[in-house]
Amino acid sequence: MVDPGQARARPAPQPVMLPDPVPQHPLLAGRAEIGRGEYSIVLDHEDGERVYKIVSSPADVFLLTAVDRPRGIHFPLVFADHGVIGRASSGFPLHLLEMERLYPLRGDTPAASLAGRLTGLYRAACMQRSELGADMGRLALYHLAIEESQLVPSLTQALKTLSDFVEAYGVLPDLLNRDNLMMRNDGTLVFSDPVFIA
Repeated sequence: MVDPGQARARPAPQPVMLPDPVPQHPLLAGRAEIGRGEYSIVLDHEDGERVYKIVSSPADVFLLTAVDRPRGIHFPLVFADHGVIGRASSGFPLHLLEMERLYPLRGDTPAASLAGRLTGLYRAACMQRSELGADMGRLALYHLAIEESQLVPSLTQALKTLSDFVEAYGVLPDLLNRDNLMMRNDGTLVFSDPVFIA
């Protein structure tokens, strides 16, 4: 049995961060690093409205560069794909993208409230399908996209688009981690990193 006092005393696990240094590239020279995740590094852009994003996950590369990638108000805008600029320690290529600047969710915004509702519904849908193992998230996303009426219509359409993408590319959805949801300056909720490869 777990002692609640001991559980609270233990430090929370640190998030996994991409360990690789920023590769040498003319577009990145002198750029400040403004964010880092498990599969990406984000650097500042001179115009303040864009960022340079270095991506190592094939799932994210598909999501952000495929001709038939998800588009719409709840998906990131990609302005340029500058191609492969190196290789991550994982062995995957590092892709350099130029895309819109997104912001972390703030607790007092409609986007944060919507993200909380979405992740809660997705978690419940996953729990209902937990016996399906690796297919749990994919099927939960599909059913959420088909059945959900508590979300705004544009978000329901984005879930359908994401579900179609997940099926077409054989990737898995990740809507449980709220860090994979961000917002624009205008408060629009954006699926910034909603997929992964197991």
